[in-house]
Amino acid sequence: MKQTETGMEKRDFLLYGCYGYTGRLIAESAAQAGLRPLLAGRNAERTKAVAEQTGFPYLAFDLDERKALDQALQQCSAVLHAAGPFVHTLEPMLDACLRTGTHYLDITGEMPVFERAKAQSENAKKAGIMLMPGAGFDVVPSDCLACYLAERMPEAESLTLALYSPKGQLSHGTALTMLEHAADGGAIRENGKIKHVPHAWDTRSFDFGFKQVQGVTIPWGDLSTAWTSTGIPNIRVYNAMPPSAAKSLRRMRWMAPLTRFGPVKRFLQKRIKQKPAGPDEQRRAAARSYIWGEVRKGKAAKRAYLDLPDGYSLTAQTALEILRRIQSGQHPIGYQTPSTAYGADLILGIPETKRVDL
Repeated sequence: MKQTETGMEKRDFLLYGCYGYTGRLIAESAAQAGLRPLLAGRNAERTKAVAEQTGFPYLAFDLDERKALDQALQQCSAVLHAAGPFVHTLEPMLDACLRTGTHYLDITGEMPVFERAKAQSENAKKAGIMLMPGAGFDVVPSDCLACYLAERMPEAESLTLALYSPKGQLSHGTALTMLEHAADGGAIRENGKIKHVPHAWDTRSFDFGFKQVQGVTIPWGDLSTAWTSTGIPNIRVYNAMPPSAAKSLRRMRWMAPLTRFGPVKRFLQKRIKQKPAGPDEQRRAAARSYIWGEVRKGKAAKRAYLDLPDGYSLTAQTALEILRRIQSGQHPIGYQTPSTAYGADLILGIPETKRVDL
């Protein structure tokens, strides 16, 4: 374990995975916001590089180094876990938070991770901590929109969400996480239960008022979180994409099982890492993200959409906003979604964010 400061001086939060694309962006944003994180990651050289850039202290250790992990968490009131895929990294970090009484946040969008964290809710209450996976673009804005619409129609029987990022570019971490779950196929929630379906199982058009787009179903985290937040039993999440991309996604129904095989998986991981780490600052500044939502009971419906900054920029902003609230004592214990902890208007506190009723 490499450490740059001695003693047990309390820091605002532990940022584990600080040298990934989104982790580095969070570290840079924390420096600009005057927050005091303790940086950490598995690779000492890469962690040190971010520490030298931001001026923050750092530690280097693997998540299976229990003593080092516990000592790092004891210096912080909360952790922001940014090292995915979280389906592999959730348990050691979450277990350490339960042992040390540390509030847990991450930036996952992985549906199984939400379900696993939710199963630890009672243990979190006993430890007096909050568990909130999905403190970034996945799933703060979509969860807040789902909550807002459910408040407008409490009797709703179905919820539909659609994501639209016209100039979006994936980071290495996002692409590697998608690869990790490619063989699992798609999913919807039907009558309160998660139902596994093929990739791009359903197609639907969405009218944002300024543009109409077509999307296909994806296994987004809101299939878990929106159910927790609203209790609406039927939920589908769509991602807007050109017909050619949707066609390619359908081809994955037959090809995706191959990604379970080591040689195929390693080849695809290598291809992903050869691409740019993620969108540069100029591209992030120019990009916008949109989330459309609808709740329905019979023929009655309520609709709205969110106009948002680029997803990666938004992740840094929402995660740091939630950490500020934890620092001020706002942290209901047990498993929480963004809206169960902070309400539907949490997202409206982020600059350059707008909610529009349709």
